[in-house]
Amino acid sequence: MKKLQSLLQEWQDHASRSQDEKEYTVKLSRQDAARISALSDLYPKLSSDDVIRELLHIALDEVEASFPYVKGTKVVATDEEGDPIYEDSGLTPKYLQLTREHIKQLKNAANCPGD
Repeated sequence: MKKLQSLLQEWQDHASRSQDEKEYTVKLSRQDAARISALSDLYPKLSSDDVIRELLHIALDEVEASFPYVKGTKVVATDEEGDPIYEDSGLTPKYLQLTREHIKQLKNAANCPGD
């Protein structure tokens, strides 16, 4: 998982762009818009869209990592000492499944001409 500090270093070195993109329109507060613009000014190789995209990516990684593990009843593996590892019955499995479904939908929509 990419951390904010490494992201800032990457911006310092060079800009990166994703090839698979979906466009969203969002409204930002005046303060957040100014902060996005300030970051873009600090890192002139990055557009405001680049800054927003990469910050959102980091935030989503952190949200995903922060879902708490909830011990389920089903043993899915054993650790190196032979102790059982139980399934996660928290939000993580559902989130990951929904993410996979949405990726599939987005890929299918991208392959359908005329949409």
